[in-house]
Amino acid sequence: MGSEALIDSNLDGLQLLNKGKVRDVYATSDPNLILFVASDRISAYDVILRNGVPDKGKVLTKISLFWFNKLAHVIPTHFVSVNVDEMPSEIRPFKEKLEGRAMLVKKAKVIPLEAIVRGYITGSGWAEYKKSGTVHGIPLPAGLVESQKLPEPLFTPSTKAEQGQHDENISPEQAASLIGPELCAKVERAALALYKEAADFALTRGLILADTKFEFGLVPAADGSGEETLILVDELLTPDSSRYWPAAEYAPGGSQPSFDKQYLRDWLTQTGFRKGLESGPEGKEGQGWIMAEDVVQGTRKRYLEALEMLTGSGL
Repeated sequence: MGSEALIDSNLDGLQLLNKGKVRDVYATSDPNLILFVASDRISAYDVILRNGVPDKGKVLTKISLFWFNKLAHVIPTHFVSVNVDEMPSEIRPFKEKLEGRAMLVKKAKVIPLEAIVRGYITGSGWAEYKKSGTVHGIPLPAGLVESQKLPEPLFTPSTKAEQGQHDENISPEQAASLIGPELCAKVERAALALYKEAADFALTRGLILADTKFEFGLVPAADGSGEETLILVDELLTPDSSRYWPAAEYAPGGSQPSFDKQYLRDWLTQTGFRKGLESGPEGKEGQGWIMAEDVVQGTRKRYLEALEMLTGSGL
């Protein structure tokens, strides 16, 4: 088993550009490249737990890498290298800490939209459907049950909130007015194509890809025309950004066993978490949330299982 969880990357001497829920992003000596470090932090309901899940960052990196390679023909990605020896010289002294969890990527202008694609009705989509018969404002046929496969995968975007804020589900029309109709149409086309191909492949590995979240960015076109090219950024089709269900146990009409963070979400809920208690349990606000050890190990096991089922190999 991996030793302790890496909560903070702490790369002294490198400029930390952003610390997300899971990733630490650093500047490099190349102005066009940045360093993504996947920590072992884990979050649920916009709460970052105080303890992490050992090796989780390595699992996320390996799964992203697998999908970047498999889907490279659909759309270019920001991925450059996972080999620390090929990275700018200032990064190499941290090789031991970064091995398996760091990616050198192209710096892109990130589009302020979470490009969610849903192939099955679950989560916040199911909650909305029960109230209004819609998902992200899109009318759906009556009589669907929880976890049912949708007639066609749906592009259901959300806003990309600042850390600590909640992403907000919006309609495709609202997304178009946010980023412009032409760019939004490109994002939708790419997101649906990526989802369909990934979902088909996942099924051959015994996994249902119920839904997932893509992020896109813009980089200057390689031909020097001054135009911008749409690329895929961030992580790709990991258990953090996607809902994977074991196909053998699929039974529409209720929630499904899951390889994503649902296990952790369920534990938080059972332990008394509710909106407004993001900073800690009732009576211990401000102290944060700490996972029980069995939840840490149970979550780690699910991440590793997803990696092995998808890629055919572990860490």
